[in-house]
Amino acid sequence: MSDNGARPASAAGDGYRVALVGATGQVGGVMLQLLRERGFPAREVVPFASERSAGKEIEGVGVVQPLTEETIQGFDVAIFSAGGATSGEWAPKFAAAGAIVVDNSSKWRMDEDVPLVVAEVNPDALAETRKGIVANPNCSTMQMVVALKPLHDAAGIERLVISTYQAVSGTGRKGVDELLGQSHALLHGQDPDVAVYAHQIAFNALPHAGTFAPGDDHTDEERKLIGETRKILGDESIRVSATCVRVPVVNGHSEAVNVETREPLSPERARELLAAAPGVTVLDDPGAGIYPMAIEADGKDDVFVGRIRRDAGNERALDLWIVSDNLRKGAATNAIQLAELLHERGLLRAASAAA
Repeated sequence: MSDNGARPASAAGDGYRVALVGATGQVGGVMLQLLRERGFPAREVVPFASERSAGKEIEGVGVVQPLTEETIQGFDVAIFSAGGATSGEWAPKFAAAGAIVVDNSSKWRMDEDVPLVVAEVNPDALAETRKGIVANPNCSTMQMVVALKPLHDAAGIERLVISTYQAVSGTGRKGVDELLGQSHALLHGQDPDVAVYAHQIAFNALPHAGTFAPGDDHTDEERKLIGETRKILGDESIRVSATCVRVPVVNGHSEAVNVETREPLSPERARELLAAAPGVTVLDDPGAGIYPMAIEADGKDDVFVGRIRRDAGNERALDLWIVSDNLRKGAATNAIQLAELLHERGLLRAASAAA
């Protein structure tokens, strides 16, 4: 992998030029790792980050580039994990220069001209982009819809009631540092510093994952679950109730999801459908202590589902416990999977040729 600036896009069969924007961040680092692990056909990967990180060396990759009109030229695909403001400014510029953009921020997810895609759920939507941008869903939505897809196909979904238990890694390294720092302080009889979250997160649970917009009684994390789920599953009629909670877990989001289906669906049939679904692992023998846990999902790419049972108060509803690594499948892995699908479907070269 080279560390210098832009060159013309590589010839067909020669591997792609890949821009990774936000390469020095927590998710960006996982993306770089996965590009290597999964053998993405890249001739060159160029890391980009903010001005303060430009010039830094990333071992095995190269020197971090600043975002300028000159440095963004000549890429086949640009993978973004740099926040909504950066994506809003630079994703269209990469697209205009011929790259397909896979964006991990919330900036483009609900844009009607931008497909919101989960590899195992709605890959055909990749062909629908009219802006050269593909959006990666929010981490909590991502893992849930992978598990919901086979149930929705089989019986239709009428309503979802979701409670999330979100790890501090979802807030970035600063969230992890705060949890570990507060835990150390409390275990040593010291007062914990509170900076990242509204209250102490160590040994606590905050019914406040995300931010509250003025006048809204839902957080943005809850609104994402509602809107993104409907868009990905292609069904605006699904009723969604969501409560997002931040918990003192380093990595791995957990969700309790109540699924009311339109047609009858037994727990046994749901278990069969989930066991056969791509990207899903069923762990469901609670009497033996077998069920998904965040510490077991950490570092893995599958979505883990267990505690599959009938809702005791609703004959057309099931309860599920869904767990996944929010940095991998919830963000980085799906982004790389989308780049792989764009490659397999010949959509990367098409964008470069059009530009």
